[in-house]
Amino acid sequence: MNKVILMGRLTKDPEVRYTQSSNTLVASFNLAVNRRLVKQGEERQADFISVVAWSKIGEFCSKYFQKGQQVGIIGRIQTRSWDDEQGKKHYATEVIAEEAYFADSKKENTGANNPFDAFDSTGANDFEIQQDDLPF
Repeated sequence: MNKVILMGRLTKDPEVRYTQSSNTLVASFNLAVNRRLVKQGEERQADFISVVAWSKIGEFCSKYFQKGQQVGIIGRIQTRSWDDEQGKKHYATEVIAEEAYFADSKKENTGANNPFDAFDSTGANDFEIQQDDLPF
């Protein structure tokens, strides 16, 4: 099973590009994900994880995600390699986003986005939250 669940902050706005062959949208961004344990006397450490979102989920991320925003991503790890012009081999490990969520609290999220909205690559969420149903 290959499943990743991340919550972190975007280090910059998503970068958008389109594939040459099929003109498919691809959004790329990095998440700063805090490590769970902090050694006494040291600052909290974070890992910077590359995320790639394709097609509709990429469109969602590019439209609503921005630098500093806390988001949740569910996806899978994928590795790839390529040779550059000098023949040197390069490797990359990325998370391919399958679901994307706003994770900021309602007070922190000052934009027009509803922090309880999410994009699920299946095109449907498992449930819908009504604002009147929330206990806060």
